Amino acid sequence: MVRIFQNLARRWSELSLALQFVVAGGFGLLVVMVVVGTWVTTQIRDGVTRNSAATTALYVDSVIAPLLPDLRKSEELSASVKQALDETLGQGALGKRLASFRLWRRDGTILYAKDSALTGRRFDLNDNLRSAFQGSVVAQFDTFDENEDKERAAGVPLLEIYNPVREPWSGEVVAVTEFYEVASDFKATLASALLSSWLVVAGTTLTAFLLLSGIVLRGSRIIDDQRGALRRQVSELQGLVTQNNALRHRVQRASRRATALNERYLRRIGADLHDGPAQLVALAALRMDSPVFTGDGHGSEGRSTEVAMIRKTLEDAMREIRGICTGLVLPQIETAAAADVLRLAVEEHERRTGTSVTLTMPKHLPEPGASEKISIYRFVQEGLNNAYRHGRGKDQAVRAGMKNGRLFVEVSDGGPGFDPARAEGLGLAGLRERVESIGGQFETLSGPKGTKLVIRLSVEEQA
Repeated sequence: MVRIFQNLARRWSELSLALQFVVAGGFGLLVVMVVVGTWVTTQIRDGVTRNSAATTALYVDSVIAPLLPDLRKSEELSASVKQALDETLGQGALGKRLASFRLWRRDGTILYAKDSALTGRRFDLNDNLRSAFQGSVVAQFDTFDENEDKERAAGVPLLEIYNPVREPWSGEVVAVTEFYEVASDFKATLASALLSSWLVVAGTTLTAFLLLSGIVLRGSRIIDDQRGALRRQVSELQGLVTQNNALRHRVQRASRRATALNERYLRRIGADLHDGPAQLVALAALRMDSPVFTGDGHGSEGRSTEVAMIRKTLEDAMREIRGICTGLVLPQIETAAAADVLRLAVEEHERRTGTSVTLTMPKHLPEPGASEKISIYRFVQEGLNNAYRHGRGKDQAVRAGMKNGRLFVEVSDGGPGFDPARAEGLGLAGLRERVESIGGQFETLSGPKGTKLVIRLSVEEQA
């Protein structure tokens, strides 16, 4: 049983607010309509019955009262009074209107009845008779007691009325007239009044239900729209959180790889200095210890030759040091435009290698930040160096532009190509880490017809 209630509660909670209101509110308003309608129709039925009974009683009393003797003094009706009553009730409009008539004495004796068999008989007083003897006009519609079989069998709607008969001078109730009025017109009037009341109650309830349903439906739609928007925002936020976590992990990996690459750069620079300029300087130092400079029997000619050799060795060492520094020191590109950075990298490569490079770019490029400019310069520099070393400088080209809101730079050559998975050296690996660390993408495409290196950067134009 508990599980059934839990299932019902779960299914109920899954319904929309509008549907919940339609079910619960509709049932509640239906109950209210039945209760209010029943109460209103009961009040209308009682009111119409009382008013009709009072009117009829007044009319009957105005006709019958003059025929009755002083019932305080006479406990029986004379033959002349009964004959007058017979004539009055047996003919004319009143006789056709009344299906039955009885005159009651306070002790329950019927002093006169339209059905002569009941005259003189005594019955226990019922509640209606007691109320009438207390001075109230009592009326019932189509309601019969157990001794009213004849009236029940009449087959027409009857309005039963108990009307107190009062003494003219004292107003005291001395008898009660009980009569049944043929109430065909009354029944139709009452039915019309009850139908109208039910229609009014039902129409009012339905109107209120429709108005409330419209308000609740509108509110439910607003809540559903806001709930859907909130779910979409939560979903987007979760996607952004996932993307940020992925980017954070990528940055962390890029940072670790960049640290390792920097260490390898330092080792390479140290090795280049040790194997190149340091060896030449050491050779020059050894030549300084030559006997030529000790003055032991050597002429000036030999000394001049040795000095020339030392000078040449030192010049070679300086040239190699300058070459190493040239690769490490960046030109002034932080204040240069992106197009000028591309031209500078291409012109330096052409001057250094004596080869030609095709540069293609639109008239306007966005102005990225300093980190992006340095990455672009290093990318073009390293890409062209690889094109010169591995592609023999064939069909060297640099292309830049905007695509899908991102800046792309492409370096290509017509060389024999290589396997990017195996042959990505220190320079390309460092470029990849540099580009990915600022949120860009690095792509290597190589085949028998050439190699293409592409970077894509999300840039915001600098003021």
